[in-house]
Amino acid sequence: MKKILFLAVAILVTALSLTGCGKSEPKEKSNGKTKLVIWDYFETDSQKEMMVQLLDNFNKTHPDYEATHVYVPFSDYQKQLTLGIASGELPDLVIMDGCSMASFIKLGLLADISSADIDWSEYISGPMESTMLDGKHYGLPFATNCTALLYNKDIFDAAGVPYPDENTTWAEFKEIAKKLTKNGISGFGNAATNTDEGTFQCLQWLYTAGGSYKDIEGGVEAFEFIQDMIKEGVWTNEAVNWTQSDVNYNFMGGSLAMEQNGPWQVPVLAASAPDLNYGVTVLPKFDENSGQATSILGGENIGIVNKSDLKGGIEFLKYYDQTEVMVETMKLYGSFPPKTEAAKNPFWTDDPIQAAFIKQLETSIPRGPSPSWPSYTVAIQNGFQEVMTLKKTPAQAAKDTQKAVDAIK
Repeated sequence: MKKILFLAVAILVTALSLTGCGKSEPKEKSNGKTKLVIWDYFETDSQKEMMVQLLDNFNKTHPDYEATHVYVPFSDYQKQLTLGIASGELPDLVIMDGCSMASFIKLGLLADISSADIDWSEYISGPMESTMLDGKHYGLPFATNCTALLYNKDIFDAAGVPYPDENTTWAEFKEIAKKLTKNGISGFGNAATNTDEGTFQCLQWLYTAGGSYKDIEGGVEAFEFIQDMIKEGVWTNEAVNWTQSDVNYNFMGGSLAMEQNGPWQVPVLAASAPDLNYGVTVLPKFDENSGQATSILGGENIGIVNKSDLKGGIEFLKYYDQTEVMVETMKLYGSFPPKTEAAKNPFWTDDPIQAAFIKQLETSIPRGPSPSWPSYTVAIQNGFQEVMTLKKTPAQAAKDTQKAVDAIK
């Protein structure tokens, strides 16, 4: 269904592009200021406060512009962008999930800003890659995050098991999980629900084994490893139904010794389980000869809608590109700055929990990027579900998933 919808939208946008739809100009207000409108889907109080502060400070330092933002619910976001392409009623800038950006670049929504006066090399490579297609730049990473390994220190201490660290291999991780799986506690769990949320958490295991989103069979050892742990009961089979929030609730409740999750759960843990004694480290690596495990990037990008006048949008991106602006914005947002220098700020580096996520970011990669990502994520996560529910052997699941991936155009 997603693939059919995507193709229909692509045909629609191609036809509309011939008639010049979506090329509306910036609107002038009566006070002579050029109005810049940004769409976002931010819902929490801290995120709303972040946007107010960011826009207020931009307007103060750019008297010729008046930037405002419009909230669009996340569930309707892509639909509203698609309708906007058809009607020409679009904002000047959009903040969107990084994995969906390539699709909208392909649809012509976003402008090529490769010539903008921005030093692209100052950004962490993974987040920057998610804003690009065919070597061209279509925006900036706005916020970035990834998953890492959280562990309950009290459960480890009670079992006399050393904490995992950056040198922990898959084989050692499995043995640790075995020792902790007892008395109603599962050694490990993640979010493996059959949606892109599940792909976000499962895909890194495939990459760490040597595969990729296009090379499933090259990472078949990930399927083998996961199914072995599921069979032995040390990777909970409940994971196939769990969202990331579900995983964290079980971790807070003490039924999981280790969880794979992201930094957005840190405020939840502080508020709901303030006495929980936990640590964070990078995900386990494949073997002793391997480098640090891969993780998958989450977060948002910001791009300029493809209009004939991009000046105001570029001014806004150049403003956000300033390290001090990005740092203050991300402190409120509760995520990490995607710019290398900004991420070195003591706010993150001096906190051992945050620093562990920053370290994991060093080897994190985007989902795709591909205009056909919705089709890839369906095929890939179906494969993981078949492995984790024991519906297929790892070899058969990898073969079938590879066939499904190869068929995507």
